[in-house]
Order: sequence, then structure tokens, then C-alpha cells
Amino acid sequence: MTKQGVRVLGPADLDEFLALVERDPVVNVFVDHRARTTRLQPRWLGGEVWGHYDAGDLVAACHVAANLVPVNADAEAVRAFAAHAPQRIRSVSTIVGPQPAVDTFWSSVSPRWGTPREIRFAQPHLEIGDTPLVAPDPEVRRTTTADMDALYPACVAMYTEEVGVSPERGGGAELYRARVAQLVARGWSFARFDHRGRVVFKAEVACTSPYAAQVQGVWVAPEHRRAGLATAGMAAVVETVRAEIAPVVSLYVNEWNTGARLAYERVGFVETARFTTVMF
Repeated sequence: MTKQGVRVLGPADLDEFLALVERDPVVNVFVDHRARTTRLQPRWLGGEVWGHYDAGDLVAACHVAANLVPVNADAEAVRAFAAHAPQRIRSVSTIVGPQPAVDTFWSSVSPRWGTPREIRFAQPHLEIGDTPLVAPDPEVRRTTTADMDALYPACVAMYTEEVGVSPERGGGAELYRARVAQLVARGWSFARFDHRGRVVFKAEVACTSPYAAQVQGVWVAPEHRRAGLATAGMAAVVETVRAEIAPVVSLYVNEWNTGARLAYERVGFVETARFTTVMF
């Protein structure tokens, strides 16, 4: 029987799904990472991946777990995914991805999914696949478990400033500290410390694939801002990540954050897409 419409994908569909993701591998790095680490097993995903088929071909997909992320989805596929989600999926805390797909999905489900906490439109998606344009900060290094007492408060401060709520809210401190420790253990956490051992700049790799690494959590201590630490610090992160983790470094940033956007531009990041994020 010819495959048509939407169905849940599983381990047997992994190769076909990865081939779809690789049509835009940098933009799709998050779902690529999730697919490779979970093998599309629902118990590891903590959710599902939906595929949209046309005449037997997988033409689009949608990652549905804590993050709902459309993959290579045109308006027709997005509307099909929205119809496949007749009521709010309680595990979804964020809808994020390319702006046209997310905007279409949200307009379809918003009447029954309720009021989000915040919507961030037109977030520039940036990437760099070459040597940074500025000298890297030689004091930026990978963090270690010995740095956790200084690093963790900086991570909490960054998250609270960026998201608007503390990651420790509702008893989440233990889980969030474990996530920070996991990034440190993987060699995905970078920071610069002052002479007192306090974090003045930090950033993490959130996810990787053979094609790209996505950076998150870029933060400069408030008293050290506007001193060029973000620019030189990100240059150091890019240099190490490209040499040791993945050939292209990507991130997305709020449109209104002109200071960060200027810093990334100075490093050599270029805009390749726009994202929208809907947060519950």
C-alpha cells in the first residue's frame, strides 16, 4: 500500500528520516541529533516523530516531545501535522523552528492550545563554517567538574534572563544541574573565569550532528558587558567546536538582541533562516 498522509515514525524509518533532515542539515541539527541519539525509539524520545508522506515519499516530519519542531515542512504538511494534534499535547513546552512552518502550525492550533507565555518571531538563525574573523579569547576554555560551583549559578542567571523564569522553579534545580553537568562531561561547556574564579563569559553546545553543532546559553556577566568578551569568547568557541566537534557552528538569536547580533556578525556568523519560538 502506498504511504500517504501522516504516521508515526520508528526505528525502521531512521535512514529515511535522516535523508530528509540532511536536505537542510544545519537548520535541522536539533532533530538530527535527537534521531541519532534515540534511534527514533519513543521511550528515548519522550515523545514521537511524525512523518508526512506523499506518493510513498517522506516529504516532511515533525518532532513532538518537549520541543515540537517541524522538519522541511511546507504549508500543506504543517496543516496535516496540526490536524494530527487535535488537542494540546501536554509534553510540549516549546514550538520552535523555521518561521513559516511554526507560524502556520501555531495559527492552526492556537484556538485549542491556549495562550502561550511568549512568542518570539523572526529570530535570525546564524551559522559559520570558516575561521572566525576576530582573534579568539585565549582564556576561554572547556569547563570541568571542578568548575561546577562557579558555572552553575551563571547558567541559572543566563536561563532566567533569557527565558524569563528560573530553571529551578517548581523544584527543577536538581534536573537543571544534572543537565549542566552532562554538558560539562561531554566537553560541550565553555567559559572564561576572572581572577576570583567567577564566570565572566560562557556558552554551551546544545546538540551536534556530523554536519553542525548548535550553540546555546551564550552569556556575559552584566558587569562585564560591552567590553568585547562575547565577540572574542564566541570566536574561541567556534574555533574549538569546528576543530573538534562539527564543521559548522549555528545558533539562533532574538531579533531585538542587537548587541548579541552585532557580536556574532563580528565573529563571522551569517544569517541563513528565521525561526519562531512559541513558549508555554
